[in-house]
Amino acid sequence: MNEPNQIWTEEIQSENSLFSVNVKEVWHYRDLLLLLVKRDFITFYKQTILGPIWFFIQPLLTMLVYIILFGQIAKINISGLPQMAFYLSGITIWNYFSESLTKISTVFKDNSTIFGKIYFPRLIMPLSIVLSALMKFVVQFSLFILVVLYFSIVQKTIHPNIWIVATPFLILLMAIFALGIGMIFSALTTKYKDLSFLLTFGIQLFMYATPVVYPISAIPESLKWLANSNPLSCIFECFRYGYLGFGTFEVSDLVRSSTIIILLFMIGVITFNKVEKSFMDTV
Repeated sequence: MNEPNQIWTEEIQSENSLFSVNVKEVWHYRDLLLLLVKRDFITFYKQTILGPIWFFIQPLLTMLVYIILFGQIAKINISGLPQMAFYLSGITIWNYFSESLTKISTVFKDNSTIFGKIYFPRLIMPLSIVLSALMKFVVQFSLFILVVLYFSIVQKTIHPNIWIVATPFLILLMAIFALGIGMIFSALTTKYKDLSFLLTFGIQLFMYATPVVYPISAIPESLKWLANSNPLSCIFECFRYGYLGFGTFEVSDLVRSSTIIILLFMIGVITFNKVEKSFMDTV
């Protein structure tokens, strides 16, 4: 029989506001967050021969394919920039966004066995995915920096500028965007599993709607409104402008994109909070 004045060390409440993001509780479980990040890093490359070297091989092979397809065959106008630097700039940040979004979109389905056995803030899982992808991004970004140093110091064909200091902000925007869209799809795929296949195909199409393999300046005037409506467009253009000295964007574009991304993130949090209470009944 429980004592009337017994003090509990933990209290699990089932009723939370849809708008709530309990940062304090997430911070309390920070050790679990770091453990999940370490697990993802180790298990993904545990049985591979080359291990983390794949972090370098993947963007290099993708860059080579883009140079052949879009540089040599399609002959997309990149205003005389080195093709290696141009395509690697897009690949580096796109890989971070697409990997985060893809994995977050199935977080309920992929971790249903864990969610059904133990309690912890469900937001830990999407955050661990973003951080795991960030580790991979840092490695690939270091490769990109080496390419930038070569073409700016040795070849002197690109001209980095002060906008490189905006890199952390741009990466944060992409992380929040991936979290927002990913949490919306993760909530929907618990009931409508076909959406996971649709998202995989949709991400591939979305890449071509984002200036990953082409600059906005190469788009016909009649279609530029479509590119500018994409929240990622100005992020990619700002990133390229900072490191390559080439890009088309305005500060107002970043403000608009930030507003859209934050709004989508809020919608994602609301949807995620609503579904996490009952997803075990449908997953």
